[in-house]
Amino acid sequence: MNVLFRGLGLGLMVAGLSAGAVLSAAADGDGRTYAVSITNLHKFQVVTPPAVIAHKGGYALFQIGHAASDGLAELAETGSPAGVADEASLDLNVAAVATGGGPILPGHTQVIEIAVPEGAGLLSVAAMLAGTNDAFAAVRALRLPRGRRTAQARGTVYDAGSEANNEDCDFIPGPPCGNGNNERATEGAEGFVHVHNGVHGGAGLNPADSDWRNPGIDISVRRVRGGDDG
Repeated sequence: MNVLFRGLGLGLMVAGLSAGAVLSAAADGDGRTYAVSITNLHKFQVVTPPAVIAHKGGYALFQIGHAASDGLAELAETGSPAGVADEASLDLNVAAVATGGGPILPGHTQVIEIAVPEGAGLLSVAAMLAGTNDAFAAVRALRLPRGRRTAQARGTVYDAGSEANNEDCDFIPGPPCGNGNNERATEGAEGFVHVHNGVHGGAGLNPADSDWRNPGIDISVRRVRGGDDG
């Protein structure tokens, strides 16, 4: 997270990229291109650059009650979507992967375009809540819309279970903290993914400024190129 919040991320936030930038990822072959609009529903929490994954039914970003993958743990603890994207790109059930270019400020929207080959009809999205130890908002296996329809979903905030929720700024990368050392507090971590129970007022966080109620993000998906109108 030192990269996101000490370098690239702060510059993008100042420039307003999170307010509605269009980022794109291409895919080989014929297919459809979708615009994925991701809105941060929080009043205070910053959402880190999302990972957007188009896939078939055999892929699962995570399973409740199971340990998070290394990539998902990295996303949930540091805000970087790179590990999740790398893991997904190696899965034969994944057709296309895109990642956001900057954080999404409270109430703002980022649009990511992703080109999806024929045969992949599902979309999963994940992004960290930057002012937490390991909370992330996610939508899993949203069915991609056909024709001119729009698919919508709201993302639940989950706990990756890979880091203890000590609410100590030494282990929290985003506002109001800013740990740039990627320190991890693994002692006391739950060890499995579950719905997050929010901020309760630990060492560095005030619930009045950092807590939330689900959902965490709003997702809207529409086809912008390719395919039929059925």
